[in-house]
Amino acid sequence: MGLFGSKENVEDLMYNAMSLMEKNQPKGAISLFNKILKQESKNASALFNKGLALNQIKKYSDAITCFDMVIEINPKDSQAWNNKGISMAENGNIQSAAECYDKAIEVDQKNASALFNKGVLLDKLQEHEEALSILDKAISVDSRKPNVMIYKGIVLGKMKRHEEALNCFQNVCKKYPNNQDAFFQKGVQLAELNQHEKALDVFDEILIKFKENVNVIYAKSRSKAALKKYPEALELLKQAIAKNPKIIRVWAKEEPIFEKLHSNEQFRKLVKL
Repeated sequence: MGLFGSKENVEDLMYNAMSLMEKNQPKGAISLFNKILKQESKNASALFNKGLALNQIKKYSDAITCFDMVIEINPKDSQAWNNKGISMAENGNIQSAAECYDKAIEVDQKNASALFNKGVLLDKLQEHEEALSILDKAISVDSRKPNVMIYKGIVLGKMKRHEEALNCFQNVCKKYPNNQDAFFQKGVQLAELNQHEKALDVFDEILIKFKENVNVIYAKSRSKAALKKYPEALELLKQAIAKNPKIIRVWAKEEPIFEKLHSNEQFRKLVKL
C-alpha cells in the first residue's frame, strides 16, 4: 500500500478506536491504537488515547509509559502530564503524582482537571486548607463542572465548616437541580447542623428515585436516631446492614449519634457490638 493509503488507513483506525472509547470498550480501542502505532510509532494522539484506555482497565504502569512517550514528543502537553499523574496516584506513587499535576499546571495554569486532581490529592493527605485553595482555583478556571464544587463542599464538611459546606451544596443544587450527589450531601450537612427534619426531607426525596441506596438509608437512620425515633432508626439500620454489612457495622459502631443505643439489645445484635 502506498503512503497515501497508509495515512487514510490510520485515520479510519483512529475513528474506529475513538468510537470504541465512547462506547466504553477500552480493550478493543487499545488493539486499534496498537495497529496505528505499528505504522506511526510517534502518533501522539494514539499514544495519549491508548494511555487513557489503559488507565480505564487499571494497567497504570503501561499507561505511564504511553504518557511519557507523549511528553517526549511534546513536553508541554498539559493533559499528558495530568493523566500521568492520575496513573501515578492509582499506583500509589503520591509524590510523583503531585509533581505531575504541578507540571501540568505549570504548562497550563487553566488546566481545571489538573487543579482538581491536585486538590483531591492534598485532601487525601489531610492538607485541607491547601486543597481548598487549589479547588477554588479550579472553580475560577471552569465553574461549569459541579464535581469540583461538590468536592469543595466535602472538604469543608471534613473541616467541620458545615454552614459553608451546606452553602456550597445548595449552590450546586440551584445550578444543577438533578445532581443527586449534591442533593445528598446537602442532607448530610443539614444533619451535621442538627437540622434533622430538613435532612430527612432530603433523604426521603432521594429514596423515591433510589430506594436501594444504602448511604441514604443509613443517613436517614442516623437522623431518626438523633430525633430519638429509635424503632424507625433501628429498622432503617437493619435495612442498611442487609445491603452492606461490613461497612455499615463499622460506621454504626463509630457513630456518636448511636451511642445512646449501645445498651439496646437489637442495636448490639445488628452491629455485633
